[in-house]
Amino acid sequence: MSEIAATDTATHDLELYRGELTGYCYRMLGSAHDADDAVQEAMVRAWQAFDRFEGRSAVRSWLYRIATNVCLDMLRSRKRRAMPMDLSSPAPSSTEPVATLPDSAWIEPLPGDGPLPPDTDPAGRVVLQDSIRLAFISALQNLPPRQRAVLILREVLCWQAAEVADLLGTTVVSVNSALQRARTTMAASDQTEDRPSPQLAEENRDLLARYVDAFQRYDIDRLVALLHEDASISMPPFEMWIRGRDELLGWYTGWGSGCEGSRLVPVTANASAAFGQYKPSEDGTRLVPWSIQVPEISGGRIGHIHHFLDTSLFERFGLPPYLDREAPEIS
Repeated sequence: MSEIAATDTATHDLELYRGELTGYCYRMLGSAHDADDAVQEAMVRAWQAFDRFEGRSAVRSWLYRIATNVCLDMLRSRKRRAMPMDLSSPAPSSTEPVATLPDSAWIEPLPGDGPLPPDTDPAGRVVLQDSIRLAFISALQNLPPRQRAVLILREVLCWQAAEVADLLGTTVVSVNSALQRARTTMAASDQTEDRPSPQLAEENRDLLARYVDAFQRYDIDRLVALLHEDASISMPPFEMWIRGRDELLGWYTGWGSGCEGSRLVPVTANASAAFGQYKPSEDGTRLVPWSIQVPEISGGRIGHIHHFLDTSLFERFGLPPYLDREAPEIS
């Protein structure tokens, strides 16, 4: 085989796994941007070493070993990503949104349903999509990095303990011990929201349609009526978050009133319905990116709304750079 043909073969063989590796690295790192960087670094390392790959393991497990090492290296040099709810108590609605943390401090949403291996069966699809939910990603970040890798590989990707031990260069006993500790930590995490079921899909769609209508009309009484009594919102990079219908009513009619006149464009984030929010520009000539909204639904009402204010996410979600004021709504 010629050198060019060998290079093309190596590139093709490695690229087959880019999607699922991105999902794995996202769960490890809590950031779509970081996941892309980690996968690219893993691909470069694998491509450079491909001629020395002796086939003692499958290409897939070899790539996961490289990607895991890349993620562990990245995690050694930075703090864990979090949600505002992980860092402080809720603030009164009268609090001015001033204090922020850098984008690197926050968990980021992932566009779509999460990358899936091509041979994933329906049951496996449910597990993989459930493990991409923002609440699960947030809980994962509480685990030490190696425990995080063990939990994802064993419980999400369904690897055998011996396979994980080989990947991490440790023993099966050590893997099982790490898995038990990780399970204990995850069980203590606050993941009490109901998981959506197919039977509720139509009801949830109707709820979100009413939310979009109320938000775009900025009918706040109708909007808060769709929320749980203890519903909350968060707005990274702002450190503050707000909880409770009365407080949210105060927020939407107070500091949040600049969102009046916004339009919501439907997208999918972390296997959930989400929206790109465009708000009026300062000169009023167009609608400009403001946030990616990801509502969480439980018991037929909205329990939390994430507002990710990093507008660089709009391009990642395939959203336009602005909307015309008079343009028809995107559905």
